[in-house]
Amino acid sequence: MNAADRIERNVQRVENAICAACRRSGRNPQNVTLMAVTKYATDEDVWALLSSGRIRHIGESRVQQAAARWTSARFASCQTIKHFIGHLQKNKAAQAAELFDFIDSIDDIRTACSLNDHALRLQKTLHVLVQIKLTHKESQSGVSLEEAPVLVRQLQNLQNLRPCGYMAIAPQTDDPQTLRPLFRQVKNAFDRDFPPALPQRYLSLGMSADFETAVEEGSTLPRVGSKLFATDSEEL
Repeated sequence: MNAADRIERNVQRVENAICAACRRSGRNPQNVTLMAVTKYATDEDVWALLSSGRIRHIGESRVQQAAARWTSARFASCQTIKHFIGHLQKNKAAQAAELFDFIDSIDDIRTACSLNDHALRLQKTLHVLVQIKLTHKESQSGVSLEEAPVLVRQLQNLQNLRPCGYMAIAPQTDDPQTLRPLFRQVKNAFDRDFPPALPQRYLSLGMSADFETAVEEGSTLPRVGSKLFATDSEEL
């Protein structure tokens, strides 16, 4: 099976799983947008994915690696919506502002102010999501659920940033009963702080291991990587 056929098969399986999760929870699948996390994928696989025309939202977590790919002759003209989903260091803000359309991992107002300054210089509006921390791991970024609305209000005062939702990374477990209450807490905060009347609002919950549970609990922007790019020998 060539790369294009393999990717097409994988995308269909993930989309089918999203539709099934929506049916189980009474949601409209059209309200869920699949983001492809491409940070570990080969250029050939990413090209096959984009050539299918089925996915436009792309997630990257390393600024330098993303710049090398998306400014190359092969990918520079691709019509993608690029999300930065990793921890953003202030010294990378200028490059991130230029390269990405969304910064999904805002957890610090100082970095946000730097982003805003660079976006202003570029005459660009950046969509931003606040990252909520759902674990006690010191290595994981994010703000608490209690701190999140305060940061949202601060971001609303920055002219060239448009806060439009929350992103969270769940603990590493395949137990839905552990994940559901965490996802529900973020969904409740999202509904409170980003009312449906907003023209754009995103709740980014769920990755390859837990996206079905996340969609059942309200995620509108699941982030899937390994299941999209799995080879024939890997379990989907």
